[in-house]
Amino acid sequence: MTASTDVGPAVARRFGAAVAASIVGFAFDLYDLFILLFVASAVSELIFPARSETLSLAAVYASFAVSLIMRPLGSFVFGPLADRLGRKRLLLVTTAGAGLSTALMGAVPTFAVAGAAAPIGFILLRLIQGLFVGGIVASTHTLATETVPEDLRGAVSGLVGGGGPAVGAVLASVASLICHALFPGAQFAVWGWRFMFFSGLLGAVLSYLLLRGAGEPASWQDHAVAGASTHTTVKSLFERGRRRTILTGVLVVSGAGTSYYLTSGYLPTVYQKFNKLDGGLASDFLICSSVVVAVGTVAAGALSEVWGRRRTLVLFGVIDLVVVPSLYWVITQLNAQSGPLILLYSLILVFLSNAIYGPAMIYLNELFPTGVRATGTAFLWNGGFAIGGLMTTFVTLASPTLADIPSRLAAFLFAWYVIFLIAVLVGPETIGRLERTAVTPVAEPSLAAAGEGPG
Repeated sequence: MTASTDVGPAVARRFGAAVAASIVGFAFDLYDLFILLFVASAVSELIFPARSETLSLAAVYASFAVSLIMRPLGSFVFGPLADRLGRKRLLLVTTAGAGLSTALMGAVPTFAVAGAAAPIGFILLRLIQGLFVGGIVASTHTLATETVPEDLRGAVSGLVGGGGPAVGAVLASVASLICHALFPGAQFAVWGWRFMFFSGLLGAVLSYLLLRGAGEPASWQDHAVAGASTHTTVKSLFERGRRRTILTGVLVVSGAGTSYYLTSGYLPTVYQKFNKLDGGLASDFLICSSVVVAVGTVAAGALSEVWGRRRTLVLFGVIDLVVVPSLYWVITQLNAQSGPLILLYSLILVFLSNAIYGPAMIYLNELFPTGVRATGTAFLWNGGFAIGGLMTTFVTLASPTLADIPSRLAAFLFAWYVIFLIAVLVGPETIGRLERTAVTPVAEPSLAAAGEGPG
């Protein structure tokens, strides 16, 4: 049964505020990650100097991975609080913490000034930032999908899941353009990279303004009034009835996360190291790519509302397995004189590689009842994307030289698309299961039942 989307102006504004707050919250969750990718060269030289350029770059990506590893812990710290106290309330706290820790990264002294204290301080801030970001996901990945009508959940899943990173990438690209303009040439390595981190404070302010117009989802309010939310615990996630759900869910999101980080997340490095694009042109290309990311995830999410979550995930998994690794290799072989072709191939690449996670957020939501939904969704999303984020480091470490990176990228992507497809095929069809409120898990479906889709 599909809920009507014909609502009054006040309700529509509440829907819009919840969606906008979720998008912006998730955008600034990823904003600092995009910043790190943009300033990787400067940070690697100033904070993580090494004899080898590849090792220095790997150290930066390792600091990137450190914050991703902290995200599942953030799910366990803040997820139960979001289930007990509300999605909106926790989003205010976690965005403030993430914004402040991001800004402080810009105040870290260089290795030449502080010695080993520089990389240690930088990594500590990334640990703290990762903890708060893990908590942000518990709210952003439930608030909007629980608030909007049933027939919009798939599209909203794609809008938040893809629109958030797209907005974050656009804002980071704009920040890069501004900082490169204000601090051109060598000045960027002195002050420009610092101001890019300082801009992270804007996330907390903007999230606060948007959340003023949002409310708690009706399903959570009903759950809280019934008193059931007081029983939410992390332990309930791992009861026997949910163990296969947790395993397949983590693998699904890990595949989607790898697809994201090794394409959209790695493109700034590809543009700089292989295509030899200047900073301004690379930023322009990434802004265009970010818009296409949002289009791809929303389209895939909306398709899942008609065709089912599982079938849609399988469709894009198969397409990506066949197209993405080879297309990516072609992009790395082009130089700056082939700018239009680089842009065209990049747009196709990010559309396909990001559409794969368009329905993923609502798929995770529907795996869990209201009482543990924020905790469960955040843990699977953060855990899966932490694994996916680690692939950037592994690709770099598996490449003795820069020339080896393209083949490693293709191999890692191919392997993870295979894992993704297996996990989706083993998992259930979830569409229509968001309204469950009981915390007690149901029995795991059989493999035959898991293969049944809608219609």
